[in-house]
Amino acid sequence: MTIRLSADGAIELEGICSSDEAEPLLQHLLATEHATVDWRGCESAHTAVIQVLMATAPKLLGPPAAVDLEKWVQPLLAATMRK
Repeated sequence: MTIRLSADGAIELEGICSSDEAEPLLQHLLATEHATVDWRGCESAHTAVIQVLMATAPKLLGPPAAVDLEKWVQPLLAATMRK
């Protein structure tokens, strides 16, 4: 599984996060008030995972491992969180 809870309570995204990971991610985010998502190990994320992040706007620890995520997705998430 590419989504797991760390010892400090952060939700970690590791490796390639497929569409199957969107639901567990959402469940973790809904269950954890003021959740932090550590995506420094995320190499790829399906758009469903990105949509969950956009909808819930958690605090992100990054940048992500993937240059494309850092270049294209991280600015979108930052803009979503400012609203």
